[in-house]
Amino acid sequence: MHQSLFPSEDYDSAYDIDFYAYYGKGYRGILFDVDNTLVEHGEPVTIRAIELFEQLKEMGFKTCIISNNKEYRVKPLAEALESDYVYSAGKPSPKGYIEGMKRMKTTNRNTLFVGDQIFTDIWGANKAGIHSILVRPIAKHEEIQIVLKRRLEYFVLKRYNKLKHIPKQQQNSNS
Repeated sequence: MHQSLFPSEDYDSAYDIDFYAYYGKGYRGILFDVDNTLVEHGEPVTIRAIELFEQLKEMGFKTCIISNNKEYRVKPLAEALESDYVYSAGKPSPKGYIEGMKRMKTTNRNTLFVGDQIFTDIWGANKAGIHSILVRPIAKHEEIQIVLKRRLEYFVLKRYNKLKHIPKQQQNSNS
């Protein structure tokens, strides 16, 4: 299985990530997916998301929302979070990730990406050379095209979860 689909790391939620530790490692920018990463699909911004972005700003992070949605969906969320944004990003193309880094004035070496989908979010971040963090989707109800992708993601995640417990040297010798 192509490892470009594997995240660098995974967490249960974007709200469980120790961003202080990443700041200590030299990361300065964070690209976020929106739907089912920060808020439920199609829902407005939450107090929890606003508080997270306030904390990130206090730490010194720059943020940028990167979404395949149209501007009318992304702009109000980004404004409420006081964040830059890229709409109609074309994920998994690296184009939107690169634009997000340009807006934050960061590079792929000091930028994190946080998202909930393998075939758009993670694959695109990996193609852009960004440290990718996969989170579990917030809501269980999703549009049919996402439900179908989730079925394919199951097989990728099964392989990823198996390999993440095997040392990298052993993974390379088994390839």
